[in-house]
Amino acid sequence: MAWSTRELAGLAGTTVNTVRHYHRLGLLPLPEREDNGYKQYGVADLVRLLRIRRLADLGVPLAEIGRVSSGGPEAADVLRRIDADLATSMDRLARARADIAAILAGGGPADTAAGFESVAAGLSEADRSILHVVGRLWDADAVGDVQVMAQEDATVNAEVNAALSALVADADETTRQDLAERLAPVLAAYREKFPWLQEPETRLVRDQTGARQAYVAALSELYNPAQIDVLRRAVLLLGLDRVPGTGS
Repeated sequence: MAWSTRELAGLAGTTVNTVRHYHRLGLLPLPEREDNGYKQYGVADLVRLLRIRRLADLGVPLAEIGRVSSGGPEAADVLRRIDADLATSMDRLARARADIAAILAGGGPADTAAGFESVAAGLSEADRSILHVVGRLWDADAVGDVQVMAQEDATVNAEVNAALSALVADADETTRQDLAERLAPVLAAYREKFPWLQEPETRLVRDQTGARQAYVAALSELYNPAQIDVLRRAVLLLGLDRVPGTGS
C-alpha cells in the first residue's frame, strides 16, 4: 500500500505542511519517489508519523522527539521534565479558573487585581488601580493583609470608604475634617491588626526608593487632592507626621 503526502497526512490527522516540517527536521525520513516524481509513503512511514504525533501530543518538544523515541534514561528524564511543566501549568490553570469564578461571582471588572475579585464591584476606579500597584510592591503576606482590609472596607467600613471615594477635589474644610475624623479610627484599627503598617517599607519586595516613589506617584495621580488631604489629616490624628510608606 502506498500513499501520497496528502493521503498520509489525512490518515495521521495532520497537515501536509506538518509532514514536510518533520522531513526538514529529520524526524520523518523522506521516502523514495516513484517514476512520476511523487513521494510514496508506506505503513512504516504512517507508523513513524503517528508516533511523532503521539509524542508531540504529550508535549515532547520536536527537538527532543528523536531522543525520546530511542528510549532509555534520557527519554525518562525528558518525560519527567514535561510532567513537572504540566503540573505547573495545571496549577496555573486551576488558579485562573478560580479567579474567573470569583470575578463572575463578584460582578467586578475582569482586570481586577488577583485576590480582590469578591470586592472589586464596590471599589472605585482609583482603589482598583492602586491595588494593582500594591500587588507589585509588597510581599505576598502584606498583600494578603491588604485583601483583608479591602474586605472590611467593603463591609464594616463601607460607609467611610464610600464617602472617601466620592469626595470631590474642592471639598470644603469642614467636610474634609469630618471625614478625616471618621477615617482615623479605621486606620488605627488596621495599624493595630497589622503592625507592619507602621513601617510598610519593611515589606517591600523591590528597591525601596523606587517602590516608594512608584507608590507616591500612584497615590498622587489616582486620588484627588481632597482625598489625599483627608488621608494626611487622618494620620495626623493618629499622632503620625506622615502617611506611612510615602515619606511625606
